[in-house]
Amino acid sequence: MSVRKRTRRTRKGEEYEIWLADYTDAGGVRRQKSFKRKGDAVRWHESARVDVRAGVHVADSATITVREAARLWISSCEGRQLERTTVEAYEQHIQLHILPAMGTTRLSAITPPMVRAFEDAMRAGSAPFDKPRSPAMIKRIVRSLGSMLSDAQERGLLAKNVVRDVRARRHAGIERQAEARQRGKIKVGVDVPTRDEIRAILTAAKGRWRPLLMTAIFAGLRSSELRGLHWGDVDLSRGEIHVRQRADRYKSIGAPKTVAGERVVPIPRALVNVLREWKVACPPGDLVFPTGKGTIELHQNIVNRGLKPVCVAAGVVTKEGRAKYTGLHSLRHFCASWMINRKEDGGLALPAKIVQERLGHSNISVTLDTYGHLFPQHDHADELAAAADLILGKGE
Repeated sequence: MSVRKRTRRTRKGEEYEIWLADYTDAGGVRRQKSFKRKGDAVRWHESARVDVRAGVHVADSATITVREAARLWISSCEGRQLERTTVEAYEQHIQLHILPAMGTTRLSAITPPMVRAFEDAMRAGSAPFDKPRSPAMIKRIVRSLGSMLSDAQERGLLAKNVVRDVRARRHAGIERQAEARQRGKIKVGVDVPTRDEIRAILTAAKGRWRPLLMTAIFAGLRSSELRGLHWGDVDLSRGEIHVRQRADRYKSIGAPKTVAGERVVPIPRALVNVLREWKVACPPGDLVFPTGKGTIELHQNIVNRGLKPVCVAAGVVTKEGRAKYTGLHSLRHFCASWMINRKEDGGLALPAKIVQERLGHSNISVTLDTYGHLFPQHDHADELAAAADLILGKGE
């Protein structure tokens, strides 16, 4: 392996100098890479020598473009039978964001500065993007880019995943704090309906929307879990709902997205009575909350024909007269706060671990990060005073 200076001629006969990094790859093939400056050639040569010894070097001519790598990655995702909605989200990230920015770029040419510039362009909405992307969207897109590069790396088409290297160098704690500041804590009356608003919503809810919304409120099921719920999983005699499946946006029934999603949720007697009455009036079939024809309901129909009109009828509206809560997750938030609040405040006063299990969170940190500030704060005055007295010698 060596770095040598060579003279070349243009088509017009003009001479110019280049620096060649000459090396032999792990397969015994002699390769060369040219540079305009000696320093660049030397640095690349040293890095390539280390990679060849480690068995991770991939020559530029042996790699592929981002567009080709994306095609292989999507095929791999489909082969692993990922959910259709997940693959569709990956394809959107590729077509709308990754390919316009670097579709013709070879994988070996992607560098940390290029990844950073890609993030900055999405954040600012500069070319090739028409408008700024949200921090959450940028994070998902970069994560997809990293997964695509990992797939190429496993295929031997890439030596290093620079996206993973960039993310590893960043302080995860600082990123989480920044995201939390941007998102802010969920607030009762803003993100979570108050008890009075819930009472008004339940009073205004009629027909098939009343049992559905009441189940979302007191069981905390996700929209997909409500849409895929079968009567066989509702034990009215014991007052329990067994969450074993969900319906995706394409009306396909499948298992919960995580192991923790499969769970048993106790429900109050009031909801049991409503569900018992609804079972008699429910359209024929196995689904608890189907369409009028007994098929799987669409999420947007539940929101646009159910939740929003009920909020308006209940007077739970914005200053403009529109529905104050426009997503079923707000009812799930209320269920979480109801489980967390003290009994004297009308809650269940459940510990965080039980709340996590009933909501189907994969990790208790998700529960605490989202709802930790809602847990009642105990009065530690006496305990602190006793500890201070002990330190100051007053308790002896």
